[in-house]
Amino acid sequence: MTEKAVILVEQIESIILLIRGQKVILDADLAGLYGVETKILNKAVKRHLDRFPKDFMFQLTTEEAENLRFQIGTSSRIHGGRRYLPYAFTEQGVAMLSGILNSTRAVQVNIEIMRAFVRLRQMLSAHKDLERKLIALEKKYDEQFKVVFDAIRALMAPTQKPKRKIGFEVKEPKAQYG
Repeated sequence: MTEKAVILVEQIESIILLIRGQKVILDADLAGLYGVETKILNKAVKRHLDRFPKDFMFQLTTEEAENLRFQIGTSSRIHGGRRYLPYAFTEQGVAMLSGILNSTRAVQVNIEIMRAFVRLRQMLSAHKDLERKLIALEKKYDEQFKVVFDAIRALMAPTQKPKRKIGFEVKEPKAQYG
């Protein structure tokens, strides 16, 4: 998994979601990575349910599944003709999957998933470290560099695109004075 691994890590990072304050991957996305059907993955998990406590895996509520459907913009990714609500696997749950899925592909995919989780943690940690350093510098150099610190904070803040107005704008014709 040399050249494909780079693609796979990016693929994995794009399917990691934040649900209930935890970074998770949905069962259908995991099944796609492992190259198996979702129902096959879930059957394997149910045969070993004692290995998956609530902090390793949980089933989405109807409301969570609906919210995801609207965020993602398609129903096929979440439900796709499913009878049951999706399961979400935390990092520990994904690691536990490696013990019940014993194919070569499953082992390789699990390694890449663990790398993706580690990479996300490192990025979040780096951002927090930068913020701590900025606060320390701000205290040290107080008012003389306030403008600089404000500019740096503005650059660190996530950008929000201005919302476009929907509909038409009716402009009143200019009165002509004659």
